Amino acid sequence: MKSQLCIYYREEPEKDRFVKGDRFIRPIIRRLVRGRRTSGIKKVFLNLCKGLDLLKIDYVVNRPFKRLSPADKVVVLGKGRYALEGYTNPNLIIAGISLVTHPSEWPDLCISYPIARYLQHSEWANNVYKPYYGTERCETWPAGIDTAQWKPGKGQKEIDFLIYNKIYWDIETTNKMLRNPIIDYLNKKGYSYTEIKYGNYKERDYRKLLNKCRAMIFLAGHESQGFACCEAMSMNVPVFAWDMGLCMDPARFKWGHPVIPASSVPFFNERCGAKFKDLSSFYHDFEAFRLNVISGHYSPRDYILENLSLKKSAEQMLNIINTVYQ
Repeated sequence: MKSQLCIYYREEPEKDRFVKGDRFIRPIIRRLVRGRRTSGIKKVFLNLCKGLDLLKIDYVVNRPFKRLSPADKVVVLGKGRYALEGYTNPNLIIAGISLVTHPSEWPDLCISYPIARYLQHSEWANNVYKPYYGTERCETWPAGIDTAQWKPGKGQKEIDFLIYNKIYWDIETTNKMLRNPIIDYLNKKGYSYTEIKYGNYKERDYRKLLNKCRAMIFLAGHESQGFACCEAMSMNVPVFAWDMGLCMDPARFKWGHPVIPASSVPFFNERCGAKFKDLSSFYHDFEAFRLNVISGHYSPRDYILENLSLKKSAEQMLNIINTVYQ
C-alpha cells in the first residue's frame, strides 16, 4: 500500500463569547482593526509546506483522520488539544510545536495518542519537555524562514536602529529598568531610531522598516525560535539582542519550575550580531556592536541561509519522518 505524507494544521473554530452568533462577527472585526495576520504557529505550518514544495515532495493537508490509510505518515502542527481531537488511528504521529504551552498541562499526551516524536524549535524549549515526554521522543526542529520574501532591499539605510519591543512579562518594570534607559541612551548619543511593538504592526510595514534600518535592538524575554528576529537576520540586519537567559513566564510557578533556562535568540552566533544580559552589559557592549555594524562585520543572512532556510528545515523534517517510519 502506497503511503502519503499527511500534514495537519487545525485551528479550533471560534466559539460564541458574548452573544449568540458573535463567533462569525469577531474575526471580521479583528481583520478590519488589525488587518490580516498570520500567527507564528500557522507560519510554521505554511513554511514547512513551502519547503516541501521546493523539494518537490508530495503531501496532503488536513486529510480527515478517518480517511488515513495504515501506511500514511502523519505530522500534526497546531495549537491546543483540538489539533488531535477525533484521532483514533494507530498511525504514529510526529507532533508539535505548540499543542501545549507546558507539558505539565497535558502530561498524558503521549499515552492518549501514538506520539512518536514531539517537536520543539530549540534546545532550551526541548529540555522543558524531556522530563514529561521522554528524551527519545523529544526532538528539535527549527522552522524555515522564507529567505526569498525576507531578503535585503536596495533602499537607503536612513535609520540607525529599529527597536523591536516584545517585552511581555512585567511590562511596567521592564520598561522602566531596560527599555526606557536604552531609549535615553540613544537620544543622548544622537542616534536615530524607531520602535515597533509585537502584535501591533503589519508584516509589510515591518519589512519596510528593516529595509530602512542599519541594525535592530531586540527586546524579548525568551523565544523558542523567534520568527521576527530570524526574519530581520534574513534581511541581513544585525541584531543586538537582550538575552537574560531565563524564562520569565509567571506561569512557571504553577508549572512547578520556577527556574527555566531559556534564550531570546536560540538561533544566533557571532555573525548575527551580539547579545546583552542586562542594562549594564548594554552600556558596556553597545558601541562595539555599533562599530561592527558600520564596518560590515556581521553577516546574519548567511547564517539564516545556512541553518534556517525553507529547504533546510524541510530536509530536517524529512529526516525525522524517515527515522520514525523506517
